[in-house]
Amino acid sequence: MSVDYRKITLNGLWHNNPALVQLLGLCPLLAVTSSVVNALGLGLASTLVLSSSNLTVSLFRRLVPETVRLPIFVMIIASFVTAIELLMQALTYELYLILGIFIPLIVTNCVIMGRADAFAAKNPVSASVLDGLMMGVGFTSVLVVLGALREILGTGAIFSNMHLLFGEGARDWMIVLADHYEGFLFAILPPGAFVGLGLLIALKNVIDARAEAKRSTAPKPESSGTKRVRVTG
Repeated sequence: MSVDYRKITLNGLWHNNPALVQLLGLCPLLAVTSSVVNALGLGLASTLVLSSSNLTVSLFRRLVPETVRLPIFVMIIASFVTAIELLMQALTYELYLILGIFIPLIVTNCVIMGRADAFAAKNPVSASVLDGLMMGVGFTSVLVVLGALREILGTGAIFSNMHLLFGEGARDWMIVLADHYEGFLFAILPPGAFVGLGLLIALKNVIDARAEAKRSTAPKPESSGTKRVRVTG
């Protein structure tokens, strides 16, 4: 069976994006995207779990009995989430405390379980790892864009507290876009997350609609084959 790696990549990043198309994993997406560092921390953790669980499920897909498939997948995902949780406690403890319950809840993230069951359990290792990676990158991209939008509108700055993820050298990464900005509280509250995500989904739909309209109006290439000419005598 041939694997279309380009299609897998485009599906994860755009055409079947978990957050903008499948609308999965919305609970953590809406809860932690009040800043870029929070969004990036959760996105990287989710991507690592996605790639690792897809790899493991694909490796053992022929050995897993159909009757206990889902419980085994949950155990695999939970194992990787526990490893990521311990790693964050050791390396990024303050960020781990901020993200709180949403790190353990990665186990129940429908994106991860869905890709393990719908893709990794039916495809070879290379395709499954790429699918997990691209789905994770697509999910993380939406997290970061939404986090940046909410952080800018809510505080007038961006990239604050990046040292929580990248160490003390990242303390100076914060960019203040508006001095004496009083802040827009609605943007960093849960309703602001819903509105922001709705705007991103609407923007994607507009881009897709314009691309489709452009393809439909583009002139079709003429056939290069020879034409049969009828000759009457």
